[in-house]
Amino acid sequence: MKGPLEGYRVVDLTTVLFGPYATQIMGDMGADIVKVEPPIGESNRQVGPAKTPGMSAQFMVLNRNKRSIMLDLAKPEGLAALKRLVESADVFVHNMRPRAVRKLGIDYDAIAAVKPDIVYCSTIGYGSKGPYKDRPAYDDLVQGASGIAALQARHLGGDPRYVGTVVADKTGGLTALYAILMGLLHRERTGEGQNIEVPMFESLVSYALMEHLYGRCFEPAIGGMGYDRVLSRNRKPYRTKDGHVCALPYTDKHWRAFFGLAGRPELAADPRFSTMSKRTENIEELYAMVDQVMQNRTTEEWLAALEEADIPFAPVNDLPDLLEDPHLKAVDFFPMISHPTEGELRMIGIPIRMSKTPGAIRTPPAHLGEHSVEVLAEAGFGADEIDALIAAGVTRDGRPA
Repeated sequence: MKGPLEGYRVVDLTTVLFGPYATQIMGDMGADIVKVEPPIGESNRQVGPAKTPGMSAQFMVLNRNKRSIMLDLAKPEGLAALKRLVESADVFVHNMRPRAVRKLGIDYDAIAAVKPDIVYCSTIGYGSKGPYKDRPAYDDLVQGASGIAALQARHLGGDPRYVGTVVADKTGGLTALYAILMGLLHRERTGEGQNIEVPMFESLVSYALMEHLYGRCFEPAIGGMGYDRVLSRNRKPYRTKDGHVCALPYTDKHWRAFFGLAGRPELAADPRFSTMSKRTENIEELYAMVDQVMQNRTTEEWLAALEEADIPFAPVNDLPDLLEDPHLKAVDFFPMISHPTEGELRMIGIPIRMSKTPGAIRTPPAHLGEHSVEVLAEAGFGADEIDALIAAGVTRDGRPA
C-alpha cells in the first residue's frame, strides 16, 4: 500500500535535525525527498559513530527514504540546476537565515518565479519580523531563550540547564511538518502555493507555555507563570528499596487508592488533598509524602501494587532498556534494514499506524550524491550535461561501487 504523501516531491536543503526530521517523516509517508547537499555534504554526516566516513549514526537515523544530490549552489550552474529541480517539486524547504537565502537567490520570490504553486517553507531560528531574525539558532541557545533551561532550575534546583534531548530542533521539526502539510492542503483546495515560515524560537515558546502561561493567561494576572504540579521538586521518578518507579496518581479515585496503599487512608478526607485544585495548591507536601512512601517497597512490589490498584505507573527505562522493552518489541519499533555498504542497521520505527496508507522504510540512507545522476536525468539533463556538471565540480556521482 502507498503512503499518504505518495506523488509529492520535496526539494530539501535542510541540515542537522530541525528540517531533516520533518522531511524524513514525509519520506516515511511516501513523499519523494530530494536532499540537496553541498560539496562536503551536510554536517550531520560527521556526527556519531560511523563505519564509512560521511555515513554516521546521526545521519542514518534522520535520512532514510531520501535521495541525495550534491549541488554547489555557489556556482551559477549549480543554482540553475536547483531551479530546474524545483520545476517538478511540490515543496521547497531550507534552514538558512533570511539574509543568506536572499544573497544566494533562493528566497520565496525567486523560487515562486520558477514554480508559482510551490509550498515554500523556511525553517529558521527566529521569525523574520523580529529583531532576532539574523541571529544564529542552535538547540542549546533556543532552549535558553525560550525559558526551557530556566524551567529546569525551577524544577530541579540549582543553575539553569538544558533538557537531555534536542527538544528545540525536534519541536521545530514537527511544527514544520504540520505547517507544510497544511500548505499542501491549501494548495489542493485552491491551486495556490504560499510562503511558510517556521521559527524554532517561537515554536518552542509555544510548546513551553501551553501549561506554564498559567496565571498570566489573565490580564490583570491572577497568579504567576508556571504550573506548580509540573515544577514540584518532588515530581520525579520515585526511589524504591531497590530502584525507581514512575507513579502518577492523578484523579480523585487514583489518590484514594494510593492513600490506601500508603497506609494513610485518612488523607482522602484531608482538605489539603481532597480535590484536584487543593492538591495542586499543596503539591510539594503531597509529592514529598509519595517520595517517602515509595521507599518502603521494592520496584517489583510497587509495580504489582500500582497495577492492581489501577494507578498510572511506568518503569524507569534507561536508553538501552528501550531496545529490550516488550511493548516496543511487540510493535516492531526497531526494524533492522540491510544497507548496501554499511551492513545491518537498526532504524527507529514509524510511531503512527494508518490502515489505508501506512508509512514504510523503503530506502536506506544515501551516500553523498548517490542520486545526483538519477535526479538530474529526471529533471531533463542529458548525459553530456551531467558529465559536464560533474567535471566542473557542480555535482558528483556518489553511487557506491
